[in-house]
Amino acid sequence: MSEVNSPPPVGGWTRFVTARPRLSLLAALVLTALAVFAGSGVADRMGSGGWQDPSAESTYAKEALEREFPASQPNLLLLVDSGRANVDAPAVAAEGRRLSERLAAEKGVTGVGSYWQTGSPALRAEDGRQALIAARVEGDEKTSAQILERIAPHYRGARGPVEVSVGGPIGVQHEMTTIIQEDLLRAEMIALPVTLVLLVMVFGSAIAALLPLGVGIIAILGTNAVLRGITEFADVSVFAQNLTTALGLGLAIDYALFIVRRFREELAAGAEVREAVGITLRTAGRTVLFSALTVAVSLAAMLVFPQYFLRSFAYAGIAVVLLAAGAALILLPAALMLLGHRVNALDLRRLLRRGRNRSTPTGEAGVNEAGAKEARETGSGEAGAGWTRLAGLVMRRAPLFAFATVAGLVLLGLPFLGVKFGTPDDRQLPSTAESHVVQQQIRDGFPGSPAGGLEVYAEATPGARPAGSTGAAATPAAAYAEYRGRIAALPGVLRVDGPITSGSSAYFTVQPKGEAVGEGAQQLVHDLRAVPAPFETSVTGRAAVLEDSKAAIADRLPLALGIIVVVTLLLVFLLTGSVLIPIQAVVLNALSLTAMFGAVVWVFQDGNLSGLLSFTSTGDIETTLPVLMFCIAFGLSMDYGVFLLSRIKEEYDHTGDHEHAVRFGLQRTGGLITAAAVILAVVMVGIGTSRVTNTKMLGLGIALAVLMDAMVVRSLLVPSVMKLMGASTWWAPGPLRRFHERFGLSEGEISQPVPRPEPEPDPALDPDSDPDSEPDSDPDAVRDRVKA
Repeated sequence: MSEVNSPPPVGGWTRFVTARPRLSLLAALVLTALAVFAGSGVADRMGSGGWQDPSAESTYAKEALEREFPASQPNLLLLVDSGRANVDAPAVAAEGRRLSERLAAEKGVTGVGSYWQTGSPALRAEDGRQALIAARVEGDEKTSAQILERIAPHYRGARGPVEVSVGGPIGVQHEMTTIIQEDLLRAEMIALPVTLVLLVMVFGSAIAALLPLGVGIIAILGTNAVLRGITEFADVSVFAQNLTTALGLGLAIDYALFIVRRFREELAAGAEVREAVGITLRTAGRTVLFSALTVAVSLAAMLVFPQYFLRSFAYAGIAVVLLAAGAALILLPAALMLLGHRVNALDLRRLLRRGRNRSTPTGEAGVNEAGAKEARETGSGEAGAGWTRLAGLVMRRAPLFAFATVAGLVLLGLPFLGVKFGTPDDRQLPSTAESHVVQQQIRDGFPGSPAGGLEVYAEATPGARPAGSTGAAATPAAAYAEYRGRIAALPGVLRVDGPITSGSSAYFTVQPKGEAVGEGAQQLVHDLRAVPAPFETSVTGRAAVLEDSKAAIADRLPLALGIIVVVTLLLVFLLTGSVLIPIQAVVLNALSLTAMFGAVVWVFQDGNLSGLLSFTSTGDIETTLPVLMFCIAFGLSMDYGVFLLSRIKEEYDHTGDHEHAVRFGLQRTGGLITAAAVILAVVMVGIGTSRVTNTKMLGLGIALAVLMDAMVVRSLLVPSVMKLMGASTWWAPGPLRRFHERFGLSEGEISQPVPRPEPEPDPALDPDSDPDSEPDSDPDAVRDRVKA
């Protein structure tokens, strides 16, 4: 008996993290302070673009035109509104020319052209009351944004007889960056207090509730410092900060919930503080490590894509996952060592329980108090019995639940079959944003599509002739004219302007029929690239960028998916030792994402609920977003999957009873996973309150995926599928089984059979029983003492 009750030996890792807990926490405090300093101003060094493939033809042509024909690529537009007067009125025309000349004299501004200088009908509104001044602001995103901030106040607003508004791509980017930073601060102000309230509801103890928040704040601040360092040698999207906040809080809370909950269970079962920390690290800590690896792999897959928008989320995601896991596995145990039983202090639910106890008949009070002892100390209570009963119900009717759940998820995902891809534009911004207003007035009031044309960059090859040309076509002018005629003959072309020449190169502007990035414009890109020419040509423009982006994603997507699937299969196999469970995990995780993808199309592409959610639908989805959302949501689904499977595996190893292990796993983690999912969903909804449509889509979509995974897939689909698979769930061929025995890891590893306590009535068949009500018969406590 003394052998059973003796504490387990302290392992190396436990000894390391608990030897000097005060020193560990002091070091963490110093490092956090340094991270605050190192990460300050990181948003100012981030970009708001990154959707283009840097090696694509469209990118090459765009950069060449910016370099050689800056007027062809204006990124600053001044919308001059004359009110009721005509833009050709003498006073208005004089002011328009004065503004144009003044803008041309600004440092860092080139390629200025206006309606009053060129007379181009494309720069004059159809009603004659508005006109445009176009210019090119030089430099990269950061430099051009600084120039815009300097000059915009001197042009915006009333200027004599006209009213001037600032727009163009650079205006859109600047407003988007500003709004994202403001929205992120607001989301944090919403998420932090709500999260704290939810954590108090889960734990009861205010002390225990503060621990996950502390881990999350450390992860967020540390990631900002990492991103600040990355901006020194790579482009980083400002959108990545949203992921930093969401995952920093969400995953830190997940990991801390799991660890603190297990620690409190061990204390409630009678373990000493150091012993409880050791058991927690060997069990829940190991699961947290596996979970962090699976999430990091899902996010790391985005590194294979060339767009820095996607790569930025990989940088931020990997950093925040590793920092959250590190803080949970190093700093949190140190804090638990110092707190000990005080982790249950400041129980804010005590008044509510006292109120219930006063209304309880005297004869029942003692029974209720004994049955609720562990519930008070661990925050579990009646929910444990409820999850056990749910698992029993699901497994008794496994075929029905499996079919109904799969059918429902597939049905919710059907709208994604009609997805249309596009490029982001000013409509990502609120309808009241200045640059959105400017671009919308251009779309509605100006002829053609001033911002939607395609540009063909031509690098002339002296002496070359087009196929079938006469000798006269050998001169550059004749060659350009013949090429222009071939372009104009294409069925999707509305108008061809140019060529504009400079030395041995030239460019043509091609206006497509229909929408700027519609199917016709996308087909025109392919047609233009197929037109024979006596010189090298490359096509750019929004539709060309879209086509190249889609091609880059389609080319790299198999590799990214392969990385995610293969590494996930390997990690889950190392955790469970089963061949079938990893396959099941990947398939069910993918199913859990169907509702998210269906909702993205139904809401954000088709415009349903646009009024309620305050966004402008563009009729398409930005190309990179589904990839981003898949990688994040898949990783988070695996996060919850690992939590559940690890506890099922632990129980199966000790009992060999498949169905009991499934019920036990759901009973022990169902409430925990649901609480973690609700908290993470709150954080993501906070991100989803952003006024930028892509950020709103990301936040609300991930929130939906997380809730569907926790409340539908983990609660209904996993137990029903595991029931249908039966004991074969744990099958593995001999060589793989021996490989797992040597290299695999799982919660509660055992080296020999462990005696079990006398079997108790099945809680699934006895609705009045509560498996959490007797701490002394807690199977975790018994097993851990026997292991010791």
